[in-house]
Amino acid sequence: MKISLKHIFIFLGSFLFVLNASAQKRFTISGYLNDKSTGESLIGATIKVNELKTGTATNSYGYYSLSLPQGNYTLVFSYLGFKTLSVPIILDKNTIINQKMEVQINESKEVVITGEREDKNVKSTGMSRMEITGQQVKNLPVIFGEPDVLKAITLLPGIKSGGEGSTGFYVRGGGPDQNLILMDEAVVYNPSHLFGFLSVFNTDAVKNIDVIKGGMPANYGGRLSSILNVNLREGNNQKYVVNGGVGLIASRLSAEGPIQKGRSSFLVAARRTYVDVLARPFLSDNLKGNSYYFYDINLKMNFNLGQKDKLFFSGYFGRDILNYQSPTNSSFHFDLGWGNSTATLRWNHVFNSKLFCNTSAVYNRYDLYNNLTAGSFGFNIRSGIQDWNVKNDYTWFINDKHQAKFGLNYTFHTFTPGILTGQASSIILDQEISKQYAHELAVYAMDEWRINQRFNLNAGLRAVFYDMVGPYTKKQYNADNLPTGVETSWKTNESIAFYPRLEPRAALTYLINEQSSVKASFTQTYQFIHLATTSGASFPVDLWVPSSQKVKPQLAYQYALGYFRNFDNNKWETSVEVYYKPMYNQIEFKPFSRLFFNQNLEEEMVFGQGLSYGLELFVKKKVGRTTGWIGYTLSKTTRQFDELNGGQAYFFRYDRTHDISVVISHTFNKKWSMNFVFVYGTGNAVTLPIARYAYRVGYNVEQNKPELTFIDVYGKINDYRLPAYHRADISFTYVANKTDKWESNWNFSIYNIYNRANPYFIYFLPDIDKLEVKAYMVYLFPILPSVAWNFKF
Repeated sequence: MKISLKHIFIFLGSFLFVLNASAQKRFTISGYLNDKSTGESLIGATIKVNELKTGTATNSYGYYSLSLPQGNYTLVFSYLGFKTLSVPIILDKNTIINQKMEVQINESKEVVITGEREDKNVKSTGMSRMEITGQQVKNLPVIFGEPDVLKAITLLPGIKSGGEGSTGFYVRGGGPDQNLILMDEAVVYNPSHLFGFLSVFNTDAVKNIDVIKGGMPANYGGRLSSILNVNLREGNNQKYVVNGGVGLIASRLSAEGPIQKGRSSFLVAARRTYVDVLARPFLSDNLKGNSYYFYDINLKMNFNLGQKDKLFFSGYFGRDILNYQSPTNSSFHFDLGWGNSTATLRWNHVFNSKLFCNTSAVYNRYDLYNNLTAGSFGFNIRSGIQDWNVKNDYTWFINDKHQAKFGLNYTFHTFTPGILTGQASSIILDQEISKQYAHELAVYAMDEWRINQRFNLNAGLRAVFYDMVGPYTKKQYNADNLPTGVETSWKTNESIAFYPRLEPRAALTYLINEQSSVKASFTQTYQFIHLATTSGASFPVDLWVPSSQKVKPQLAYQYALGYFRNFDNNKWETSVEVYYKPMYNQIEFKPFSRLFFNQNLEEEMVFGQGLSYGLELFVKKKVGRTTGWIGYTLSKTTRQFDELNGGQAYFFRYDRTHDISVVISHTFNKKWSMNFVFVYGTGNAVTLPIARYAYRVGYNVEQNKPELTFIDVYGKINDYRLPAYHRADISFTYVANKTDKWESNWNFSIYNIYNRANPYFIYFLPDIDKLEVKAYMVYLFPILPSVAWNFKF
């Protein structure tokens, strides 16, 4: 079906006209909800009208709007972990009510997980969606004592870890590139430090993490599997605060405070590893030039320009840097660096009490550089991806039955596969893999429709226009992968591959009673950019490539059905979900493909399909001295490519039949608290050789034995399972001081407390004397104790 902008505008106009026709003459209550002590906006707080048994919730900026008939009402503002407010109102005109809510001081020493809407699990149309606060992430026991956002979300059902020490994650059978990772709306293409052992997110700057695994609303798109939305804190606009922490491998420091009290604020947060600094005194002189470290910095500022306007600026810059100096050859030097840079400027504007708008301008970049010098020879290689993005999103609070969202999202992608410069003696090196460019425009509209007291429907449509454009020159290659000398060129902005696509979305909730509901959702998504990798981990040399004439957009459909039930006045949440997810135009690479600096990369690709389906169980306790959750996933994920495995379907490398996570947090008293984590997962599927042949290539006279080369013969793809992965971690936090002006605590954690040897990979060595081959498993982390000191003033 051919789609034009004319069709889109007709659709939007019809959509808005129908909704407006349903709106009656009413008065509107609107405003912002904030934390009284810090000024931070409260996301998802509930506003209820007792007399009408209706209500609404604040959006991602703390704004709400509710239209009601003229009358006398009592508004109830509630947010888990905060004091409930009841405000009587005589509604005879449009009214603005801003509220500052206070944190609940619980004398019974009960712990409350803050930052959540109390009944969201049951009553919202959102399903397959979970939230974690930055504080919850900090409390979890982790490796080297470093809190990690990406490791925390893998403890949720349906989200699987890439393995020991990896920040890669896989959602409902998808690959690592099928997750859209956002930090204050900026895309993060490589979310890892230390080759995947830690993520780029500094928990001192993180406010909350929102994960969408299915039932994706129409305002999100661009990836098949999930949205990971990391919202950064705004900064305290009431007083100056400094936070910090010292761990085994890294330290962090953040400062925040008002620029103008009550109206604007700033937040700066920085981290750096210092293993290189600590190790330097113990290294021999010829090794002191070697180092590996990472650092990152977050900056955020926000300004309240009045009742109708707010301005936000967010920035991130992070780098991993590896330096190697040969101990035997002073002229040999090697540098490798990579990292992300992002900048986001957002403007909130309230046109009137019913129409809220956010406009964002976003820049993000991921780049890799590699410098090598060896005498008269030296070269520099650079690669990366860069985006310029503009978003314009509107929320229209029509009445208590309809809340519409519509807008557009435009991105200009620049792909840099590789630039090589350098010199070999008198020869100048200057080679570049052709850059690629693409426009991606999405227009969407959706309506949250409260049909009656029982049924809620969120229905939407997203129209996407993707266009790969010039300038670009494509070389032709023969069957031996050698250039033929024939080239095809496109001029600047000349269309190379154009893909218009429609993405319908729907989510329905049937409220059985105040404590339970049944939900169903359907999501259709396309993905136009792809990650060139043969590994499950996030490595710096992985390349992003665009859809083109040969590489078609990936496509997925997801069907989900769930039962949701809360207990004990919303203190307990439970859910059971099933999903079915076929995927098309999936990409794999031929065996022994060369991915980096390959002008003919597309010829290394094969295309096929995937399928994932499963069952997810979740139980969560939100209030009490003991809180936490239990998650379980039963699933199956396969891939099928005509060119691989004889055309037969095989298990995806990260298929896991069973995946279990247990998270328990307990407060003993005002001084001591404990956190415990247990995880279990079926072993990863791997491909192993079934035979090895030895070929004689010569004879070593000195050792009096033949010289052999070995060739492995492999069986079916991913036909072997590694042993099951399981591990338990524990941490204890001791509050040393806590006054109005100074806080400090010590965190003692043990990773892998029963010293489980979880396999990282398998390798093989021949035993010539016994004429056999033995397999050896490499284990990464044994039991690891850690300690960290945290402070605040």
